[in-house]
Amino acid sequence: MSIKKDKYYINLANNIAKNNLGYSGPNPSVGAVVVKKNNILSFGLTNFSGRPHAEVSALNKLTFKDKKNSTIYISLEPCSHYGKTPPCVNKLIYSKVKKVVYSAEDVDQRTAGKAYKILKSHKIKVSRNILNSISKKIYKNYFYSKKNQKPIVYGKLAISKDFYTKNLNNKYITNDLSLRTTHILRSKVNCILSSSKTINEDNPKLDCRIDGLKKSSPQIAVLDKNLKININSFIVKNAKFNRTYLFYNKIDKNKFKLLKSKKLILIYAPLHNNNLNFSFILKKLYNYEISSLLVEGGKTLTLSLLKDNLFKEFYLFISPKLLNKTGIIKVNGIKSKLSKKFKKIKYNEIFLDKDDLIHYY
Repeated sequence: MSIKKDKYYINLANNIAKNNLGYSGPNPSVGAVVVKKNNILSFGLTNFSGRPHAEVSALNKLTFKDKKNSTIYISLEPCSHYGKTPPCVNKLIYSKVKKVVYSAEDVDQRTAGKAYKILKSHKIKVSRNILNSISKKIYKNYFYSKKNQKPIVYGKLAISKDFYTKNLNNKYITNDLSLRTTHILRSKVNCILSSSKTINEDNPKLDCRIDGLKKSSPQIAVLDKNLKININSFIVKNAKFNRTYLFYNKIDKNKFKLLKSKKLILIYAPLHNNNLNFSFILKKLYNYEISSLLVEGGKTLTLSLLKDNLFKEFYLFISPKLLNKTGIIKVNGIKSKLSKKFKKIKYNEIFLDKDDLIHYY
């Protein structure tokens, strides 16, 4: 089959993969297309839980006769290691496919570059790195997390036109479209990080409340140096339903036991400059298969992480409202601080009526 056709089907696999970006748990979202005699026989996409993998999903739809001597196009190198499922290369070998074409090579050291040799040893034709530059953009967040052994960190903050983050008269500063966009951002990460201070003051739910995305509510991580979190907060009450990590340094034995009984995962963290060591926290979360993190923690936490260059991307929602005397907690100069930290800026990628959204990356 010509390189032109290979590119066509790989492009199709890449577009399929985009459908579940951010929704496939700790695994990357992969697209697969099975072709035989220039006819597309089936498609596959990594499921919401990360399993089954795209190759398995596509091949399981077919009879053995259809699978045999087919060509499968995959957006990312097929896995070759045993994890929670057997290697996808085994499925390709057992299915007697004639040829495997994939785009980007995986950076996971358990798999990286191994599929090519394994498949070739079973006399399966292999083409790789087709439209590689495009696939690398699709998997940039996954590659970052794997290479650095820590989650990619996104920031988000909502402010009024006069730079206040809170309003005495209303819980929300921004409009409903901005709130819905925030819920979409939440649905695309593995975990939301906040502080006990924010939770005690605002009692947020930090979940996805949009129809169709409620099951995509991420896990929660809380920074709580002195175990000050309100035991009656929504986050604590919901910990038995949604995995919640709480990082602390100073222990209160009674509070510790109480929080543990509420099913929170309590993790001791060392200090750095009198604050919980964030590098340590990122490594711990990565060990829990967290690859992406959205920080929703108010002024203090946001400015601290911004100062330490820990955000890879940042979303700033701006309401046209002037809060004046009803505004509390001001973040003067936040736009200039963000502009200095990031090379690229996009304005209003999404229509939010009168609100503005600035995406820094």
